Order: sequence, then C-alpha cells, then structure tokens
Amino acid sequence: MSKWSTVKRLRRPSRLPIDPYILLLLGTVGLAALLPARGTGADLASGASTAAIAFLFFLYGARLSTREALDGLKHWRLHVTVLACTFVVFPVLGLAARGLVPVLLTDPLYQGLLFLTLVPSTIQSSIAFTSIARGNVPAAICAGSFSSLVGIVVTPLLAATVLGGSGGGFSADSVLKIVLQLLAPFVAGQLLRRWIGSFVSRHRKVLGLVDRGSILLVVYTAFSAGVVQGVWDRVSPVRLGGLLAVEAVLLAVMLLLTWYGAKALRFGREDRIAIQFAGSKKSLAAGLPMASVLFGAEASLAVLPLMLFHQMQLMVCAVIAKRRSHDPVETDAEEITVPDRAGRSRTEAGTGTRSG
Repeated sequence: MSKWSTVKRLRRPSRLPIDPYILLLLGTVGLAALLPARGTGADLASGASTAAIAFLFFLYGARLSTREALDGLKHWRLHVTVLACTFVVFPVLGLAARGLVPVLLTDPLYQGLLFLTLVPSTIQSSIAFTSIARGNVPAAICAGSFSSLVGIVVTPLLAATVLGGSGGGFSADSVLKIVLQLLAPFVAGQLLRRWIGSFVSRHRKVLGLVDRGSILLVVYTAFSAGVVQGVWDRVSPVRLGGLLAVEAVLLAVMLLLTWYGAKALRFGREDRIAIQFAGSKKSLAAGLPMASVLFGAEASLAVLPLMLFHQMQLMVCAVIAKRRSHDPVETDAEEITVPDRAGRSRTEAGTGTRSG
C-alpha cells in the first residue's frame, strides 16, 4: 500500500513540466554567481560538501533493501536491458559525440556531456512515468534501484577511464577519492541497515529533504569554484544552444531505441514502458555528487549538461507518459514474452489483453 501511495505522490511531472527542484537548483546557481564562496568560506563550503556527499551515499546504502534487490533479479532480462542502455549504449553515443568538438561543443562541455552518459538511471521519476503510462511499476522500481546500485561502482570507474586527464584520470588518487567518499559510506550504510533501516524508512520525508539540501550545497560549492576561477567566461549562448540541441537528439535517440529495441526483444507493453523510462533517463541526484568528487574545481561545467538534460527528460517524458496512458490495449498478433507473477517468462500471442 505504501509503495502505491509513493507512486501517487510522484505523479506531479505529468501535470507540472517544470520540476520545482530545478528552480531551486537554478536559484542556487544564481546565488553562487552573485555571492560565490571565497577564501575561508570556500574551504568551509568544500568541507561541508565533502561531508554531504559521504552522507548521501551512506543514506543510499541504508535505504537499499537486499531482499527487494534479490526479488527483482527474477525479471533479469528487463534489468539487463536497462543496464545495457544506461552503461553501454549511452556511453557509446557519448563517445561518438566527440566529433561535435569544436563545431558545436567546447571540450569542457563535451566532457560534461560524456559524463552525463555515464550516470545511472533515475528511480523516482522512472516509477512515476511508468505508473502514469500504465506500465510495469515493480519492474521500474527494481530497474532504477539496480541502476543506482551498479552506478555507484561503474560510473566513477568509467568516468576515470574514458574522461582521461579531464576527469582526473584513472590514478591512485582518483580511486582513493571514489572509495573514501562514495563506496565506504555506502557500504557502511548497508552494514548498519539492520539497526537503522526502520528509522530511515520512518523518516523518509525528512531525510529526503536532507538529501536535496545536500545536493544544493554540492551545486553551490561547485559553481562557486567555477565563478571564482572564471570558467563561465568560456561558455557563450551559442555554445549553450548547441549543447541543448545535442542533448535533444541524444534523448530522442534513447527514447526511440529503448521503445523499439524492447519491442524487438519481444517484451510486453508494460515492460517496454518500464524499459523506456528507466533506460532513457539519467539521475541528477547521483550524478552531481560524483561529478564533485571526480572533477573538483571543474565540476561546475561538468554538471551543466546533466542539469539541462535532467529538466529536458522530465518535460519530454511527461508528455510521452500522458500519451501512453491513452494507448489502446496491445493487439499485436505477434508472440510476446511477459513475466508471470513469480517473475518467470512465458510466451503468449497478443489477443487484445494487456501483457504483464
């Protein structure tokens, strides 16, 4: 019952295309531009940001239910498909975008775009849009959770590898940062879940505010450092327009690929909806702290593509989810593979009944 009430609370994107949290993020960026942290203030903000990142990943570990993760493995084909889209197809497209430098993108903006393609999928908005579109909500919950879990390890390692010197390089120092600021707090949260898990569940709303407040602090610190170092002098309106155009194409490609690719893999309609929304989206909440760790002073430009893509995906997916909710019942004569209640796959012909 609580799971479905959570889904209802997440329906807002279908009615409000502009996420209020994006407005807070933009306000934080404006504050950093007008009143950037300098000197001792910058040192304090940097220390607080580091602590906030560690606390975020501690909470991620404390929230993750090992039993739910194991149950979700029953529908392994769907989860493998989402993970492949998130950590294989997206990065390949990101690497291919290198050819757009310097015609449409500057090198720093391209590095941020490439980092965006390495970030894990979202959880909350994937669930919300899947629910609105009448898709497989439990699969969306598991797919988003798996993506976030895998991303804690895979995203920083991929970034350290493919970004080279711009992302800190695959060095002992970068690996140590990843372990200390991301992995260690996450593991600690998992180990302590037995004792604090119920507390975290009971105070989910309050801790959610702490989550978002921590991310705002990370954004303020990153953009303050960028303003002090003059990195924004390197970004022109024309370059921003080029970045938006590239991201629009990237999102369109992934939305089409996840939908028709899932159909080619013979998933039912409800599963295809979950795959489309979980496999085409990127998590701002997970990406911002990781960028702060990996990029340091250059994090302000590195997170700009992710912030823009996040808002774009919300607006576009809200429209798609609303349209999917009015789709006619699947009437394909083709055979489609759908999971039964136990998570096993079975094959049936499309006869005008909903699959799943």
